[in-house]
Amino acid sequence: MKNPFKGNNEEENIENTEEIKADEENIAAENTEVEAEEALQQEEVNPLQEKYDTLNNQYIRLAADFDNYRKRQEQEKEALLKYGAENTLKKMIEVLDNFERGMKAIETVEDCDKVKECYNLAYKNFTDVITKAGLEPIKAEGEAFDPNFHEAVMQTPTSEKPEHTIIAELQKGYKLGDKVLRPTLVNVAVAE
Repeated sequence: MKNPFKGNNEEENIENTEEIKADEENIAAENTEVEAEEALQQEEVNPLQEKYDTLNNQYIRLAADFDNYRKRQEQEKEALLKYGAENTLKKMIEVLDNFERGMKAIETVEDCDKVKECYNLAYKNFTDVITKAGLEPIKAEGEAFDPNFHEAVMQTPTSEKPEHTIIAELQKGYKLGDKVLRPTLVNVAVAE
């Protein structure tokens, strides 16, 4: 029996073999092109993937650093609120000691001048400490009324002083730097 797939002659077989070889070469060339294309895409993807990984790692580190910074700031804030007055109170202990010494000294003293002297020394010591801590009295008498620093509790009609001038300081006011801790209570001149 004759093979129906085999050509009738030898030339057809050679042509078929050459066509098969050509087809195989074309397929191999196409595969090579596809592999080259895939390799090129892989080369393009790898730098992009590496850049993504690098940026992602930097982001994660930055987020962790920020979280640590936030926690550290919260701890420092709590410590400042809890122990912020520590230095001022240490200085005030000296003043307290002077008051206690003065009280002991006053017990045996009958001379009123000695009591005044002890009081004045303790008062001076106290004012020195609070001044070093930054507390400043607000100037008032003779100054122009400023609602940022003064609180008018009285108004006196007068022609002796210009209008809105402070005639008298009724209670001292204090500030710490630019912040008013307590405004000065004042009597202000108004036109008659």
